Amino acid sequence: MKDEGFDNVWDAIEPDPAKRENLKLRSELMFRLTNHIKREKWTQAEAAKRLSVTQPRISNLMRGKINSFGLDMLVKMATAAGLRITLRVKKAA
Repeated sequence: MKDEGFDNVWDAIEPDPAKRENLKLRSELMFRLTNHIKREKWTQAEAAKRLSVTQPRISNLMRGKINSFGLDMLVKMATAAGLRITLRVKKAA
């Protein structure tokens, strides 16, 4: 049996290409937001106030609950945090 290698965990577990790309984008935004909150040393309550969401939403973010967030919400949260989002689109391999 040959081991199959993947560049990303989402490539391994999500067969639908559109859903896979959406998961990659959401996970990257969640990772960046979480790191930003930690770097700024915000409490969850402070982060919630600054990002105009509830504290349980921040808890879900910090715990990596990807299914709790849509791409649109993560973009809103990132911009509220003062982060700039750039996008690069390239032809699939």
